[in-house]
Amino acid sequence: MTMPDPVAVGRDLTVGEVARRSGVAVSALHFYERKGLIRSLRSAGNQRRYPREVLRRVAVIKVAQRVGIPLAAIGEALAALPEGRTPTEEDWRALSLSWRQELDLRIDRLTRLRDQLDQCIGCGCLSVKACRLRNPHDALAREGPGARLLDPG
Repeated sequence: MTMPDPVAVGRDLTVGEVARRSGVAVSALHFYERKGLIRSLRSAGNQRRYPREVLRRVAVIKVAQRVGIPLAAIGEALAALPEGRTPTEEDWRALSLSWRQELDLRIDRLTRLRDQLDQCIGCGCLSVKACRLRNPHDALAREGPGARLLDPG
């Protein structure tokens, strides 16, 4: 069995290599870079070169996206790391804990919406006046039809 060339092991990766190793399309890597989620350097030939730790950053991005964390929140979390470093195991625990709390809130909200949807299907009205899903928090409906707010001007 031949050992890998130590120079090749330590060298930066091309965008194609990152795409192959991470399972992410080149266009997605460019998008992540434009959004500031990952960074590259430029070679003498002006080609993108990524440090190897970008693979871990891309993995964190993909896992977070898969569980529904918005890219903006992922970007904020990665930007908060010291010197923009790649997340360590300890960083991941902190990130996943904060995201877990956000996901718990989202699951609770979606569960309530699902339960309201069941009730809505039961009544079948989809009425603007009465339906809590179609017209939530409509406090002015109690005052009857028509415009109710006065122009402050």
